[in-house]
Amino acid sequence: MKHRIGYRVVEEEDLERLAASAHHEGVVADVLRIEPQPLSDWLQQLGPAGPALAIWLDGVGNPHNFGAILRSAAHFGATVLLPARSPLSLSGAAARVAEGGAEAVPLVRLPESTVALARLREAGFILAATVVRGGDDLFAAPPAPRLVYVMGAEGEGMDAALAAACDRRLSIPGSGAVESLNVAAATAVLLARWAARDRR
Repeated sequence: MKHRIGYRVVEEEDLERLAASAHHEGVVADVLRIEPQPLSDWLQQLGPAGPALAIWLDGVGNPHNFGAILRSAAHFGATVLLPARSPLSLSGAAARVAEGGAEAVPLVRLPESTVALARLREAGFILAATVVRGGDDLFAAPPAPRLVYVMGAEGEGMDAALAAACDRRLSIPGSGAVESLNVAAATAVLLARWAARDRR
């Protein structure tokens, strides 16, 4: 075998300690964490033309929501953008919820917000803040071919200054029985809307 990978057999209690969970299926791997790539590198790889979709996670911190977002992003071919000071990382909890999706999603580290907004616009992206109320109906018009959905934190929502700096504000219409969808469920709806943009 060209690449030999070392392993050792341990007791069940050791597996749980190493995995920090009882959900390990009998195998735990100790791997190097891949750091998110810089925005400039991602934009260069992307090129100047063609459709592209990304999700900017402003203040999202729950690893289970992050994992669910990664799974949806993998399904719809989206990139995840992380703010400069975001504590989010691909933890064991997030990877478990993503169920294989994390490996398929590019993670990009953004510079400071005003710089990130300018560089994304230069690359042809429209930035859409997702808000609980007062935004345009998500389903009223087809989304832009190059689009960044900006998602707010689970509790306090999106930074008001960032929402104001975006090109559009979008809301997902619903029955009113609940105030809103959680950030992971809302992301799935938004990504599906973008994927269906050219279908009749």
